[in-house]
Amino acid sequence: MSGLDPAADRNGRSGPRTLAEARSWMLERVASRVHPMALTPQERTREAIEALPGLDGEAWANHWMSYGDIARTEAEDALARNDRQLARDKFYEAYGFYFLGRFPCPNHDAKNESYSRALAAYRAFGELSNPPQEVVEVPFDGRAGEGRSITFYVRMPPKASAPPPVVVMWGGVDAWKEEMTILTDTLLAQGIATVAVDNVGTGQSPIKATRDGERQFLPILDWVETSGRFAPGRVAIVGRSFGGHWATKLAHLQPERFRAAVNWGGGVHYMFQPEWIERSRYPESYLMELVETRSRMLGAANDAEYREGFRELSLLDQGLLDQPCAPLLLVNGRNDQQCPNADIDLLLDHGFPKEVRLFPGGHMGFGPHTVPTIIAWLKRKLT
Repeated sequence: MSGLDPAADRNGRSGPRTLAEARSWMLERVASRVHPMALTPQERTREAIEALPGLDGEAWANHWMSYGDIARTEAEDALARNDRQLARDKFYEAYGFYFLGRFPCPNHDAKNESYSRALAAYRAFGELSNPPQEVVEVPFDGRAGEGRSITFYVRMPPKASAPPPVVVMWGGVDAWKEEMTILTDTLLAQGIATVAVDNVGTGQSPIKATRDGERQFLPILDWVETSGRFAPGRVAIVGRSFGGHWATKLAHLQPERFRAAVNWGGGVHYMFQPEWIERSRYPESYLMELVETRSRMLGAANDAEYREGFRELSLLDQGLLDQPCAPLLLVNGRNDQQCPNADIDLLLDHGFPKEVRLFPGGHMGFGPHTVPTIIAWLKRKLT
């Protein structure tokens, strides 16, 4: 495929959802345990959805925070009784509700408060996990107005007799390092260590997603290679959703560093063109505020800056796609309305051969075989 399919994305919406439509959308995803409704108990989440008073930032965040506060109190009570397992589960539940409160991004003071509570609950969960989660901070040589450090999470597989291979992973515009837990747990069970970091321009990232945003990941990769904790030369990277863009770019910029790289639903070129920008403003697969969330990631203050920020990200225009590339797996849903699969075809037409797996459904191809397929491929490449 040389470009966008003119018949694609016929199911996109013409505007934002109403509250009733949003409730219906969320209830469907609670039933199937699909992002962003996959982290909290189903019955309590259904109750919260039915009682949701509005979609504006204040009403939305305060409602979900009230459920997070209940779970956090339950966690603290369990910890006081020295029931560490229940406390761990309840801190994770609290984090899940706080995550919904800041979703898809903290573009309101109340959402920002929910994000702060999410971070605290997630760290409490991590301290009680087995193996425990480590919080690591490394210096970052930021430009004027940027941050000076990068924070990430490290988990090591239990009972490792030698330094393990490691996967460095990040999410997209709304799923951040805290949302890498399920993938982390699955990798740990295979004897693979994990490093989870925020995607460029999201969470605690020190920079915005400009053309050279990959520089954020370099200090983390340097730390991985010099810490002495991981098997030398057995490093892989995984970028989920928009984060797949940066995994693809790093695989082309520094192919010698990676045993494997996964682009799980990220854009390369066509996603950043004006035609797709218009067609993906209100996809059926996204709950709300997609443009606002992308703009926040880019640091764009208006629609013109949003378009220009996207335009600069094209890896084809940057001349990278015919360069050598680390082994690269491309994964997505066949009917993605957020990122066009024309970008997968573009990658297949350039440079080194890649491996591809498309699943039924929309963005990222969520289903019972998606994560196991990615894990099995990574394990083959790393071990």
